[in-house]
Amino acid sequence: MTVIIFTGPTLSAAEASSELEADYRGPAAEGDVYRAARTHPQAIGIIDGYFERVPAVRHKEILWAMTRGIHVFGAASMGALRAAELAAFGMEGVGTIFEAYRDGRLEDDDEVAVAHGTADFDFRAGSTAMVDIRHTLDQAAEAGVISAGARAVLDSAAKSFFYPDRNYPSVIKRGAELGVPALELRALQEWLPLGRASLKRVDALAMLRVIGKRVTAGLDPKQVRYRLENSSMWESAWRMAGSGETAPIPLSAVLDELRLEVDQFQRTLEAATLRVLAIKHSYVQGMAEPGPQLRRAAHQFWRRHEVADEAGIKSWMRANHLDEAQLAGLLDDEARVGWIKSLAAFDAEHYFLDQLRVSGDYPRLLQRARDKQETLSALGEGEPSLADTGLDEVELQRWYFENVLARPVPANLDAYWTNLGFGSRAAFRLALVREFCFRQSLLARSGNHS
Repeated sequence: MTVIIFTGPTLSAAEASSELEADYRGPAAEGDVYRAARTHPQAIGIIDGYFERVPAVRHKEILWAMTRGIHVFGAASMGALRAAELAAFGMEGVGTIFEAYRDGRLEDDDEVAVAHGTADFDFRAGSTAMVDIRHTLDQAAEAGVISAGARAVLDSAAKSFFYPDRNYPSVIKRGAELGVPALELRALQEWLPLGRASLKRVDALAMLRVIGKRVTAGLDPKQVRYRLENSSMWESAWRMAGSGETAPIPLSAVLDELRLEVDQFQRTLEAATLRVLAIKHSYVQGMAEPGPQLRRAAHQFWRRHEVADEAGIKSWMRANHLDEAQLAGLLDDEARVGWIKSLAAFDAEHYFLDQLRVSGDYPRLLQRARDKQETLSALGEGEPSLADTGLDEVELQRWYFENVLARPVPANLDAYWTNLGFGSRAAFRLALVREFCFRQSLLARSGNHS
């Protein structure tokens, strides 16, 4: 039996495993079902899932899993929501909560939402779901613990709380403020330790039993009648989801780290914006399949990351949470970006100065260019030459990269100066000579004043 179940605050993995032998994972987030489906289980069951801080599991990854012959079940919490939304496409819902969403008797997501701890704390619930509070109040009314009127007031009081703040003590306190008789509230408090019930837990266990029976009876691959259309959103989602072997830290957590590095965040934002525009424009320009460009892009990509063999590629993929399909998509994008950059290079130079004005760098660079020109002119007539530096070409390159840029000399120097827009190796060498003479003059001038 190969079954993957996403659960958490509703039902612990330890308790669930006594009902069904399966691979139990934490609440489902964006990409989790896609990653699970990549391992080809017979069935996937969703009980719990993330709602707010972490992006929720996507509808399309569930649909995609079913097109791969995987049966997907849902119950109790996020599973019930998604099953109700995708019942027409073949996702199978189980339980009272699923039926209520499917039939329109429940509509709000917060009916099943709870605050909960992390995996280190077994996803322990820090609040009580509205559906469970309502179910418990119904049970209390049927048992004669509270009146129908008190039940209605307490139900309304519970609904008024933001879901992380819902719990029985708070509901009872609000009930007292709303005039529920103290005698009834005291009776409810005394009854709750043994009387409170979880409809979510009941539905979760029911789903596990259904899956167990279906798999034991023989579960043929899932058959669906729809065709999953590709889209830019889905393309982006599956490429970012990571491989089925290792579930990455949620994307939002990685981005939070990036946002703390303000300058790097701004640079990444600008680069990502240009990247998406380049990729989209490659289709407009008619690039259907990047053939030669793809081979060139892959070669440059692996050289840039200093990856030289198949083992290195596999290691890089693991570190970046990509499988082979996603890597192919990334390299396809690299080819498109490279192609559009090469086309744009002819026009981009005309916009450099405007971009410098927008960024605020124009006055600084203009002043430095003036200072360099005046300094070099004062040193003698014409442009300085390599001989004026007292260095050979290799020494000049080492000075620039190691002393000025604090990095090693590039292995492919021709590619380096070409990418920077120098027209020839001689033009690049002249720029280094000018920079060396300018800096030496500044140092000498500083020494005279010291």
